[in-house]
Amino acid sequence: QVQLVGSGGGLVQAGGSLRLSCAASGSIFRFSAMGWYRQAPGKQRELVARIISGGSTNYADSVKGRFTISRDNAKNMVYLQMNSLKPEDTGVYYCSADQVATHTTYWGQGTQVTVSS
Repeated sequence: QVQLVGSGGGLVQAGGSLRLSCAASGSIFRFSAMGWYRQAPGKQRELVARIISGGSTNYADSVKGRFTISRDNAKNMVYLQMNSLKPEDTGVYYCSADQVATHTTYWGQGTQVTVSS
């Protein structure tokens, strides 16, 4: 059973920074990709950033240049460094992991990020 535990959310003023962490149970080598999604109140969940097993990354246009996704294979961790935060970044952030072998996307429990203006 795959478990993803996200953490690091909180309340921050606009222009501030936060680092989200996602701890996976077991090796993250088994995942073809890992990512962070967010869901703002009344909106659909959207992709924020994604990192594939080879290390390539992609970002939502709204966060390019401000957010950085990274992974630590030795610690089975994925991070999202968020800088220059804006009120529109507010939402619940979910860690995800895609496992090709089982055709499954796993989700963490979500961590709240609130950016005040």
